[in-house]
This record gives sequence, C-alpha cells and structure tokens, in this order.
Amino acid sequence: MKYITRKIYSRKIEPYLGKNLIKVIIGQRRTGKSYFLFQLMDLVKKKFDKANIIYINKEDLEFDFIKNYSDLLKYVENKNSNSGENFLFIDEIQDIVQFEKALRHFQTKGNFDIYITGSNARLLSGELSTYLSGRYVEIKIYGLSYSEFLNFHNLEDSAQSLEKYIRFGGLPYLRNLQLENRVIYDYLKNVYSAILFKDVVLRHNIRNVAFLERLTFYLADNIGQILSAKKITGFLKSQAINFSNNIVLDYLNYLSDAFFVIKIKRTDIKGKRVLEIGEKYYLEDTGLRHAIIGYKNSDISQALENIVLLHLLINDYEVTIGKLGEKEIDFICDKGDRRTYLQVTLSLADNFVKEREYGNLLSVKDNHRKVVVTADEYTAEMYEGIETWNIRKFLLEFN
Repeated sequence: MKYITRKIYSRKIEPYLGKNLIKVIIGQRRTGKSYFLFQLMDLVKKKFDKANIIYINKEDLEFDFIKNYSDLLKYVENKNSNSGENFLFIDEIQDIVQFEKALRHFQTKGNFDIYITGSNARLLSGELSTYLSGRYVEIKIYGLSYSEFLNFHNLEDSAQSLEKYIRFGGLPYLRNLQLENRVIYDYLKNVYSAILFKDVVLRHNIRNVAFLERLTFYLADNIGQILSAKKITGFLKSQAINFSNNIVLDYLNYLSDAFFVIKIKRTDIKGKRVLEIGEKYYLEDTGLRHAIIGYKNSDISQALENIVLLHLLINDYEVTIGKLGEKEIDFICDKGDRRTYLQVTLSLADNFVKEREYGNLLSVKDNHRKVVVTADEYTAEMYEGIETWNIRKFLLEFN
C-alpha cells in the first residue's frame, strides 16, 4: 500500500519494535492511525524475516464478527504461528468488548508483539491500566504538522501555504482533495459528524444531540479563552438552553476523550502549582474548527495560538497556561528539564501589544527560555533576552 512515511512517529515507536510491550496508538479519527499501522507492518517485515503478521481492522466489515474478547481469541489463535514471532495489529480496538482480556492472554504467551489503535482516550487508558499496568507504551498521533502538510501537498513554505494549513487543518486525507473551501469543508463536516456520533453520542448514550452540537460550536468559537463549566452553563442559559454544570463537565470530558478538543490547565508560576479551575480549550484540528464555525480573518490570532499548541504537543512538550498575578503567559512548555515560556501574537507592530507580550515574559523572574511567536515576516531576533520567532520558522524549526 502506498503511503507517506510519518517519520516523527516511526522514530518514537522503533525502539519498542519486537519488545514485550503493547504499543497503543491513539488519536482522533482520520489522523492517519491506520496508515501508520501499515507503516509499522512494513518496518516489522524489514526487521524480522519470519514475522507472522495478523491484521484486524474493526472499521472493515470483514471483521464484523469479532465482537468481544472471546471472538478475538478464537480468530488470533487460528492465525497463530507457534514456530515464530507473531505480530498482532488491531485497528480501532475499542469496538471489541473487553478486548483487554485477550491482550493480556496474548502478552503472557510471550510470542506476540502487539500494536493497537483507538479513538477513545478514556477507554484505552482505563482498561489497559487496570489489566496491563506497566506493560504498554502509548503514542499519540496528531494531524499533520506544518512541515508534514507541505510534504503531503507538495507545497513550498510560504505565507500562502501557511494560510492553507490554518484554514484547512492537517488531516492527511486532504492530500487527495482539491484545496478549495467547498470540497474540503464538506469532507471535514463528515469527519466532525463521525467523531461526534460514533465516539461521543453512541458511546455515551447521549440523547440531547442538539445541546452537544451547540457546545462544540461554543468551544470552537472560544478557543484560547479561559472557560469553566459555570461560564459555559451561563452562556447556554442566555441562549435558553438549561443544563447543569455537571452535565457540561461530562460532555467536555467526552469531547476530550474523543480527541476532538484539547484541555490545557493553568499553572500558577509563583505558587508552582496546577490550578483546578479555568482551563482553556483548543481543537485537535483547525480545519474542523472552520468547518463548524466558518473561516474568519478576524479571529486568525486564535487559530495561530491553536497551531502553536499543536506543534508543541506533536514535539512532546507538556503544556500549561501560565498565571502570574493578573498577567498570563500563553504557554509554559516543559520537555525533560527544559522549560520555555511562550507568547503568541498576530503582530508586534502595535506598541501596546509589544509591551504586553514582552512585558508578560519579563515579569517571570527566572532564567528559563522565553519566546514570542508572531506572524510578522520580519522581526528582531532578540529583545532583552527574549527570542522572537516568525510563525513559519517556528513551525519548521522549533522542537
């Protein structure tokens, strides 16, 4: 099968090939998990001459008969090669009831190397942590980074290419479509519906779908804003929609578990503690956002903040929002023992904005790296020890 190799993820998983750890590949629907499995199968074939590959795709009707762990056991045992190493690949495993029992069985046999994908964070982490604590490694697949987007669409880095990336997002299948609003957004609306109905409505037996859709619209329209269940409930009441804070919290968690939204907590920089209230929400894909609420030049700064966050997460940073008194740092980015404080702004041309963005960083009295990311094409590289990065340079070089 033809595919474009996503090296950032193959580098993460290659050290675990052939090891007795279950490789759990998670992520939103249509981010390329299935094609990544094909990529892994090819890696396995190159590395292990006698590999017996067993492949199951629960989105393919051919495997519809595998409904629970017992069905899975029977099917795999029939394909088992007792004379060599078995490599088991299961796509969208959450659709198999009590799958974790079968995985534990295969792992204890010692001659299975297991790779699974899923589109629900809570189901996978919950079941596996209960039955297989310490025996699996989790890798999350995101939509395309900006550099991957250029590669997939055969584009050169330019302001126009970046605008397409922001407007249409990073779902890999877009490379098969014309990058035109009507075509792309028709496809993305179908992806949005699949996520909402398969991974949220059906899984959690939600009856008031209209409320869920209204909530997703609100989140998409307010990315990067400090939100709470109380604030969301208050807004919905102003629209004559009445739901309790607890129900809103549940729905927010469902959307997060389905990898539709990303919840980022706030950190009190001075107190060095994570705050329990006032998170910010971002979308896993900016194209889905614009398919829902439309693409507006007036809120491009929100979209910039969203793609900066995605870039940080793709590159394995742990990210929180920084709070320092009344001031706020857009992102605190930690990787190992390295910390970076980062501000995102559309432009530094306005002196008030410039003083705010640099001033917030200067108020953090430590020696960690400080960065401002802007869409300005030409920027001074340093300002009182603070680095200034053009957004395209940042998305291509910051890691």
